[in-house]
Amino acid sequence: MIMSNVPILLATVVALAVLMLPRVSEARLWHATVTPLASIIGSGFLVLGPVLDQSYGLYAPLAMAALCLGAWAFGAAVRFNIAAIDRTEGKRSRAEERVEVLASWALAFAYVISVSYYLNLFGAFAVSLTPLKGPEHAREVTTAVFLVVLIAGWARGFGALERMEQVAVSLKLAIILGLLVGLAQYVAHHAVAGDLVLNDPGLSGWPAVTLAFGLIVTVQGFETARYLGATYDAPTRIRAMRLAQGLATLIYMIYICLLAFDFPAGQVALTETAIIDLMRLVAPILPVLLVAAALAAQFSAAVADTAGSGGLVAELTGGRVSSRQSYALLVAVGILLTWSANIFEIIAYASRAFAAYYTLQAVIAALAARTRPGAVWRVPVFAALALLGLAIVIFGTPVE
Repeated sequence: MIMSNVPILLATVVALAVLMLPRVSEARLWHATVTPLASIIGSGFLVLGPVLDQSYGLYAPLAMAALCLGAWAFGAAVRFNIAAIDRTEGKRSRAEERVEVLASWALAFAYVISVSYYLNLFGAFAVSLTPLKGPEHAREVTTAVFLVVLIAGWARGFGALERMEQVAVSLKLAIILGLLVGLAQYVAHHAVAGDLVLNDPGLSGWPAVTLAFGLIVTVQGFETARYLGATYDAPTRIRAMRLAQGLATLIYMIYICLLAFDFPAGQVALTETAIIDLMRLVAPILPVLLVAAALAAQFSAAVADTAGSGGLVAELTGGRVSSRQSYALLVAVGILLTWSANIFEIIAYASRAFAAYYTLQAVIAALAARTRPGAVWRVPVFAALALLGLAIVIFGTPVE
C-alpha cells in the first residue's frame, strides 16, 4: 500500500521552517554542528539502508549500532586530541607531531577518495528518475561535475559554493524527517496487517565483519570538527562533535529499524540508488525528495572536501604544491576512479582511507594520554582502537 504524500510533505516543510528560524540557524553551537553532521549523514543515509537490509537482514539494526559505536569510539580519540592540543596550547611531543603529519596526509588522501564517492552518488541520483538511468550516463554526469568543481576551485569560486552548506543540511534533515514519517506510516500499516518481514541475513561470520569494515565511511565526517579551530574554541568543537554524532546515531537507528522489517529480501536490486526504488513503494513523493536531498548534499560535501584536501596539501608541502594543483590532482584521480570502479568499491576504498586516518588519531591519543594525569588508563583503550582501525584498513571489503 502506498502511503499518502500529505504527512510527508507536512513534516518536511515544518522541519525546514524550524531549521531556518534565526534562533536555530544562527545559534553558534548549531553552526559548529552543521559541518560534521552534514558529513556523517550525507551519503551514508542514501546507501546504508538497502545494503544493511540485504546483507544483515533482521540483524541490520545491530550492524548499524556497531557502525555508530565504532564511529563514536574513533570520535572519542579525536575529541581527546582536541582537548589535549587546547590544554598544551599546541606544544606537543615530537612523536605526536610526527604522527600528526602522517594523519594529515592520510586525511588529505581520504578526501580525494571521498569526493569521488560523493560525486559518483551525485551522478547516480541525478539520472535515477530520468530515461537516461544507468551507470554510463551516471559516470558522464559525475565527470562533468568534477570539471565544474575544478573550474570553480581554480577560479577561487569555492567561497560562494561553501555557503550552500547550511541550506543543504537543513533541506536534507527536513527531507530525512519526511522520509522517516513515510516509513513510520508504512511500518504501522504492515504491523496492523501482521505482515512485517524478518529477512535472513545474506552474510554471516567473517564476511559480515569485513563488509562492516568497508562501510565505516558511511558514518565518517565527525572529524571535521577537529579542524574548525580558527572559528570555534575547543569546548565548542567537542560539544558540536558529540551533538553531531548523537543526532546522526538517533537518525540512523530510527531509519534502519523502520526499514529492516518492511521489505522482503530481493524486492529491489541492490544498487547505489536502491533507496529510490524502495521509497517509491512507500509514497510517490519520496523519490523526488530524496533526489533533491542527494544532489544538494553530495555537491556541497564534495566542495567542502575538495577545499579541505587542497588546503591540507598546500599546508603540508609548505606551499610547494598549491591548492589549485591539488584540486587538479584530486579531479584526475576522481575521474579515474569513476570510470574504473563501481560505487561500492569506492565506498570500501574511502572506508580504508579514513580508517588509516582514525588509526593515526588513536595513536596520537595514546601518546598524549601517557603524560596526562589520570588518563594513563586510556592508553590501552586508544591502542586497541588503533588496532581496530588497522584491521579496517587491511580487511575492509566492498558490497558484492
